Amino acid sequence: MPIQQLSLHQINQDMQQCIQNCLDCHSICLNTITYCLQQGGHHAEPAHIRLMMDCAESCQTSANFMLRNSDLHAHFCGACAEVCQSCAEDCDRMGDDAQMKACAEMCRRCAETCRRMSMSMA
Repeated sequence: MPIQQLSLHQINQDMQQCIQNCLDCHSICLNTITYCLQQGGHHAEPAHIRLMMDCAESCQTSANFMLRNSDLHAHFCGACAEVCQSCAEDCDRMGDDAQMKACAEMCRRCAETCRRMSMSMA
């Protein structure tokens, strides 16, 4: 297999992983918003809920841009990485809570693959 085809295959594999992480992050953020609203208190603070909504939306948008193979996907992935990182840090603030820790971990995983996707096109 020629080098060019190998690197194109690798990029596609990396993009597939990033798309999956974005879709998984979108899903867990939406589920966790419902959880937070049920918990109330600091879990339901408007700024926290808004950040989780921003994260879910940015993940969905980044996945859509990659699925369409848009030339602009790297820009969206870069922004998504920032939002996911902020969301992970905010979820970590909620203390020793399994749902919040799972959400933070998924956000970090998504941030990492989106960061790589963004840099691969720089």
